[in-house]
Amino acid sequence: MQSGNLSTVSEFVLVGLSDAQEVRRLLFVLFLITYLATVAGNITILVAISTDARLHNPMYFFLGNLSLLDLLCPTITVPKMLEALVLENKVISFTGCTLQLFFLIHVVGTEIFLLAVMAYDRYVAICHPLQYMNIVSMKLCARLAVGTWIVGFFNSLLHTSLVFTLFFCGSNEVDQYYCDIPPMLALSCSSTYSRELVILTVAGVLGSSAFVVTLISYIFILLAILGMNSAESRHKAFSTCGSHLTVVCLFYGATICTYVRPSSTYSPHQDRVVSLLYGILTPLLNPIIYSLRNKEVKRALRRVISHVRIAL
Repeated sequence: MQSGNLSTVSEFVLVGLSDAQEVRRLLFVLFLITYLATVAGNITILVAISTDARLHNPMYFFLGNLSLLDLLCPTITVPKMLEALVLENKVISFTGCTLQLFFLIHVVGTEIFLLAVMAYDRYVAICHPLQYMNIVSMKLCARLAVGTWIVGFFNSLLHTSLVFTLFFCGSNEVDQYYCDIPPMLALSCSSTYSRELVILTVAGVLGSSAFVVTLISYIFILLAILGMNSAESRHKAFSTCGSHLTVVCLFYGATICTYVRPSSTYSPHQDRVVSLLYGILTPLLNPIIYSLRNKEVKRALRRVISHVRIAL
């Protein structure tokens, strides 16, 4: 396998959505509005959590981390896509492409582990409510949050190094609106079999571990809820976990469709749709899902909005 600095490609062309000439301006307006709404929604959640003392607990600490990730995810990819749509500047340097992939995989990987941590937090809150504050202390929360970011970093470092030490010598057109693993593997002149095997193995082990933690946590949560005598208690427990479970289903469904498969099944058109789901729509929907289903978050958001109105 040829690798290292043998690549003759110094830049890539992100064709992605910008090849749709007839609807390019419409797409620009649509994605700009979506991106601004995503940024506004997640920043509002972060401000609400940081300024409301009643939200200074483990559940909302993790929700703040999730909002930060949902703020970063589209920021890594969407601005370049908007530039390509409106200015037709589709070129990204080799270094820029490398950094874009690294930060994207870092954010996606961190979110997978964070969702598992959030599931564990809900398990302790519902199954061991009297011991909750002793088990899930803020010190433990900080360690778990930092741990998810560190594991996400090293996971991304491995994946990025495996992709960008391949040999790129032919076409430099990336059939996506950002640099991602499947289209980059499809462009390589080298044999990618061994790299794909490592990528799928690592992603499978780490991803399945996080998924198993999430699944087991929700099995115990469901059993605990079904064992409750009070309908009000069951409704409150479902309301507490419903938002997180919805986010988990959206996120895992999209990421599995994108990454957990060999490059031989890579479909540019299918991947564009899926990547739009987890790269743009999911970060937009997450704050909406949490704010609609959580009374405490809604109250905090109302206070933030009223303060903004007074300031204006």
